[in-house]
Amino acid sequence: MKRVFVVAMVCLVLSRQTAKAQDAGINGKWHFVMDTEGGNREMNAEFAVDGDGKVTGKFGDTAIAGTFRDGKLDLSFPMTAHETGEMSSLRLTGKLDGASSLTGNWEFSQYGGTFKATRQK
Repeated sequence: MKRVFVVAMVCLVLSRQTAKAQDAGINGKWHFVMDTEGGNREMNAEFAVDGDGKVTGKFGDTAIAGTFRDGKLDLSFPMTAHETGEMSSLRLTGKLDGASSLTGNWEFSQYGGTFKATRQK
């Protein structure tokens, strides 16, 4: 019985470390290219992920918040469009493809599209 408990604890610790390593997969600087009706819009971002999968950082000059769990990104934060001055929530949902690429969708006000982000060196 004691051996089963020890094995279970080891598995729990190892799975927790694996989850933390995966969640840390987007830490750092990224370059986003967003497909918009007016052409591509580029933006730089920097992310930090804690052990619970909570994401903080910057998207351009804007502070961001959201989650990154199981390889999936889900961010939603208020942002002002520089071109029009319109303020709305920007939502980014996507997934990590390999170690250096994020792909997904974005939504802002009544607009939306896809994005691709690559890790900056």
